[in-house]
Amino acid sequence: MAHEFDWVDAFTTHPFGGNACMVVHGAQDLSIERRLALVNETSLSECAYLVGSDVADFGVRYYVAHQEILMAGHPTIATVTSLLDRGLVPMNGGRADFTLEVGAGVLPIQVADGVITMTQAAPVFGEMHDPAEIAQLYGLSAADIVGVPQIVSTGTPFCIAVLRDMDALRRARLDLTLLAAYHAVRGLGVDKAMEPFLVVREGETAAGDTFSRLLLPPPMPAEDPFTGSATGCMAAYLWHHGLIENPAFVAEQGHWLGRPGSARVEVLGPREAPTGVKVGGQGVVLMRGELAL
Repeated sequence: MAHEFDWVDAFTTHPFGGNACMVVHGAQDLSIERRLALVNETSLSECAYLVGSDVADFGVRYYVAHQEILMAGHPTIATVTSLLDRGLVPMNGGRADFTLEVGAGVLPIQVADGVITMTQAAPVFGEMHDPAEIAQLYGLSAADIVGVPQIVSTGTPFCIAVLRDMDALRRARLDLTLLAAYHAVRGLGVDKAMEPFLVVREGETAAGDTFSRLLLPPPMPAEDPFTGSATGCMAAYLWHHGLIENPAFVAEQGHWLGRPGSARVEVLGPREAPTGVKVGGQGVVLMRGELAL
C-alpha cells in the first residue's frame, strides 16, 4: 500500500537545520517491524507514524531504529508541522489548540505566531548518579560536572548532567564499552533511561541560554541534532535544583553538527514540584512523497 509522508526539519526555520524526522500518514496498518525498518532505511534518529486516536484529535507513535519511544520532542514538532502544512488542523486567526496522543499519553498542543508548543507532563525525578560514573562515560572527570546527575522524565527518561563549561562539552566522547556496562547494570529503554543528556548553562549564540549534546550508540546516529524530550527533562532539572533563575529560556543544540536548532522552553509550577514543561519550536517541510510499503 502507498502511504504519504513528509520529511520535516524540526526546531528550525531553515531547511537542513534542527533535527529531521519522517512523518508517515495513515500508518496504522504498518507493522512494528516495518516501522523500525523504515527508521533504519532513512538513517534518521526517529520517524513518526500517524495512527489515529480515540482520546485525542490526532494519534502518533514514535520509533528509533530499535524500539518505540513513548515521548519525543522533535517528532512532535515535525508531526504538527506536517499536519499544518497539509491543512489538517483548523486555524483561527493564526492560532490552534488541539491534542496529540503519543505513547506516553495525551499532549496539549498550541500553535501561535508560527510556533508549535507542546506541554510535556509533570517531571518525575528519579535516581541520582555519581558524577564520576557519568563523567567517565565521556572521558571527563567528576570536576567537569556541576551538581549530581539525575534521571528525569516528562514522558521519556533521561539522565541529565550539567557540565561546567563549553570546553568540557566539546571534549565529551562517548565510550561505547563503558556505556554498554552502564546499561547492563541499570537497563536501557523507554521505561528506564536513554543516554545521558549533557548541558551547559550558556548558549552557542547570543540568543541561547543553554546548549546541549546527546551522544548515541549504534544503530542510531552518533549524535542527535536536537532532542526535544530531553530538553523538557533538562529544563525541569535546572529549575528544580536552582541552577537557573528564570523558568523560561531558549535552549540550543546541534550547532556543532551544522544543524542549529532552538526551542522556547518554560517550566510550569514551583521549583519544589514543577507541574509541566512547555517546549516550543518551528519546523520546515523539506520533502513530500509517497512510500510504497
